[in-house]
Amino acid sequence: MNARMKNPALVLPDAMKGIQNILSAVHQGDAPRQILELVHLRASQINGCGACVYGGIASAKKAGETDERLHQVAAWREAPFFSDAERAALALAEAATRIADRSGKAVPDEIWDEAADHFDEKQLSAIILMVAMTNFFNRVNTTIEEPAGTTWG
Repeated sequence: MNARMKNPALVLPDAMKGIQNILSAVHQGDAPRQILELVHLRASQINGCGACVYGGIASAKKAGETDERLHQVAAWREAPFFSDAERAALALAEAATRIADRSGKAVPDEIWDEAADHFDEKQLSAIILMVAMTNFFNRVNTTIEEPAGTTWG
């Protein structure tokens, strides 16, 4: 399978600079890398982005994630492998990704409050930006039909 076109972030070089700056800031937010990888993977699963699921699993493994946990991200509520902090981050990622699926607040107070109990403002900022960037990547990749196994660089 081939992409419909070259990735827009590569066609418009200033876009890639901005993306790299945001991702650099995310990794300065002191959120645990494994949590950033988990929220990236979960948002990508929800959005059906094969390229990001593929890349997210590879990146999560580099961050020390196990196959056992990665196989259960889609069913994190039922799986015994995740800490309360990871569950709070995954719930936040789902709410922020599924904003059109709710009436009322996109992120309900109980989800926000649980995440805020586990993460400080800097860490929450990193998690929120990681989820937002993942949704961005998912939308670009699914629109141009980016195949799994390709990279933006």
